[in-house]
Amino acid sequence: MRKKKIHDKPELRTYRRELRNNATPAEAFLWKHLQRSQLEGRKFRRQHSIHNYIVDFYCASEGLIVELDGQVHINPLAEEYDKKKATFLERMGFLILRFENRMVFDFLPSVLKDIRDHFKENRK
Repeated sequence: MRKKKIHDKPELRTYRRELRNNATPAEAFLWKHLQRSQLEGRKFRRQHSIHNYIVDFYCASEGLIVELDGQVHINPLAEEYDKKKATFLERMGFLILRFENRMVFDFLPSVLKDIRDHFKENRK
């Protein structure tokens, strides 16, 4: 029996590309520091799909998801969706880190340290 594909579903490919091409300023800024395995050699993907959800950044070797939250996330519908998404992904064994967009700009070293601190070898 063939295993069901859960990552990068083909039917979400166009939408993922659209999200990458229209990244928020915070996503584009953080991506400059995650791309090309710059953070301790870990490979991150941006706008990666897992099941029917698209996450901002994903590191497969760490099972780590990084989500950025801007103004669009500050409303009851978005908050409920984010909670449902996080619960589903956490039950699958993924670790999710969330940062507000302004944190990426104002405290980038701390954001990168927090991500590094959650690499498997550093988890307590």
